[in-house]
Amino acid sequence: MFNRKIGIVLLVALAAGLGLAAAQKFFSAPSSPSPWPETGAVTFYPQPRGLPEFSLRQSDGTQLVPGELQGHWTLVFLGFTRCPDVCPTTLADLAQAQKQWETIPEGLRPRVLFVSVDPDRDPPARLGEYAHAFHKDTLAATADIPSLERFATSLGFVFQKVPGKHFDENPDDYSMDHSAGIAVLDPQGRLAGLIRPPLQPKTIADDFTRLTQAIAP
Repeated sequence: MFNRKIGIVLLVALAAGLGLAAAQKFFSAPSSPSPWPETGAVTFYPQPRGLPEFSLRQSDGTQLVPGELQGHWTLVFLGFTRCPDVCPTTLADLAQAQKQWETIPEGLRPRVLFVSVDPDRDPPARLGEYAHAFHKDTLAATADIPSLERFATSLGFVFQKVPGKHFDENPDDYSMDHSAGIAVLDPQGRLAGLIRPPLQPKTIADDFTRLTQAIAP
């Protein structure tokens, strides 16, 4: 039977490796002054990075592709609907920020994208109901595991299935370990920064209000 402790150690090691690789890519490039206002919650990378091609299935059945993540700031969070603590807490915190953005014109309003890393138990319809219970504007999407792994890696994130005690008898007895940070995509759809927990909804709201004003015509 899968040993949970070993799994967590492997996950942490993988995350550390990916983090080091990402840091080398980001910080090896010459940095330039950030064009964005100073932020309290967002840590910007010295250089934004374009995402590789991806295709996620949204809760309404349509496909989400890179070109659709342009024109807005986008906050991307990985999770799953059966998550006992981190996911609902994060989505609730983000919903507080989203309420402050409702006065921003829809064409510029920052977006929250919740991506389930548990596609077997989170079909699109269920995923949409879950995400929209926190805020009606939250985008929800998922994909097959290989596609999710590529997408997560492009953000510097990891996830892993963790079988429970009765997994051998019940294949549905498992949880998902996943990165708890929030990836920040700029209006060009590039990976531009990161928000680390614990979250401060008001600070996040203030950050993206200023950042949106910076791109407003």
